[in-house]
Amino acid sequence: MTSTNQTSATNPGHAPSWYAHSANDKRVRESLKGEHTADVCVIGAGFTGISAALQLAENGFKVIVVEGERIGFGASGRNGGQIVNGYSRDLEVIARRYGPDKAAKLGAMSLEGGNIIRERVAKYGIQCDLVDGGFFAAFTDKQVREMAHVRANWEKHGHTGLEMVSKAEVGKYVKADRYVGGMIDRFGGHIHPLNLVLGEAAAFESLGGQVFEKSRVTGLDMGANPVVRTAEGSVKAKYVLVCGNAYLGTMLPKITDKMMPVSSQVMATEQLDPKLIEELLPANYCVEDANYVLDYYRRTADNRLLYGGGIGYGGQDPANLTGVIRPNMLKTFPQLANAKIEFAWSGNFALTLTRIPHIGKLADNVYFSHGDSGHGVTTTHLLGKILGEAVAGHAERFDVWASLPAFPFPGGKTFRVPLTVLGAWWYGLRDKLGV
Repeated sequence: MTSTNQTSATNPGHAPSWYAHSANDKRVRESLKGEHTADVCVIGAGFTGISAALQLAENGFKVIVVEGERIGFGASGRNGGQIVNGYSRDLEVIARRYGPDKAAKLGAMSLEGGNIIRERVAKYGIQCDLVDGGFFAAFTDKQVREMAHVRANWEKHGHTGLEMVSKAEVGKYVKADRYVGGMIDRFGGHIHPLNLVLGEAAAFESLGGQVFEKSRVTGLDMGANPVVRTAEGSVKAKYVLVCGNAYLGTMLPKITDKMMPVSSQVMATEQLDPKLIEELLPANYCVEDANYVLDYYRRTADNRLLYGGGIGYGGQDPANLTGVIRPNMLKTFPQLANAKIEFAWSGNFALTLTRIPHIGKLADNVYFSHGDSGHGVTTTHLLGKILGEAVAGHAERFDVWASLPAFPFPGGKTFRVPLTVLGAWWYGLRDKLGV
């Protein structure tokens, strides 16, 4: 997710988010200097990179992570903090595109990302405000029917945590008059994402791993022992994992030509009266609506409402972040008309044309994973683990993902944004018309 012109005064190098303000660990790791060697060098200290690094360290590999900014600087430390299972495209869509065998294999992995998060939180004692439960809110009867269809398909793949919610029951999860029903996911949930990735990084370091911050990669020499180069240092490794996502830059066009940075905006209110926030979200579930350009929101551990939405193709930020989100928040919760917005930030995620992650190899010993397409909290944890498995010689699951085709956006870099905006406008119009 993209940085605004501001940075966090309490946590330099991060966006001015509530997450950076409330981070448990604000230490700045040293930059990479001099020549280093490792079994594996990971580029990027977000969820994908740290998940892979931790998986490898647990299995005895010597791993070095290089990060251009700070741990969790990008989408991993700025997102809505929602544990949403599955992928950015439903398993039925995946079956139509790639066949029932691929859908079955991806379906078998579809709850694993959330399970990885919970296992690591428990194993390493990570303090990241983990709360179980998610609610998908429907504005129309058509959206309710679509959710019921999705639920039936999910159950074929073993997901037993979904339950339909009638209009009369909506108030158990959110006190808003906008919704006609919805669906809960008892295997969903929410977390403080920056504290999660910081906790996972600390767990990785406890196993002997090293993370170097402010160490932007300037070159990658491929060969039998690839070398990752930064301005002041280098890492020679047996394997390299490229996990930069929307913040990779232009160094590796084979990857970046098949993804587009997309911004989303998030804000957090002042601390609210506990009785008020409990009235608005009684079950403390995270919420996202069913529109194409959706809103998402939840309670925080210190009784704020964290509310996100909006979209900027190409990674462009609106001039007024709260001007985009606050009107939608007040449509949902008019009770908050006088609530102060204390934090507002934006960030980029990597979107692929297929809305399916792009995974593969740049060389026999250089792997990459990118493009979780707005569905990254769980997917990155799964795919990071799968990258680690592949390096360890167990590439069966990696090969499933790598077999899914990826395509450049129509129009190239010049026209990909306007064409994507046109498509989003069409789907947004359908949401408004209820068709």
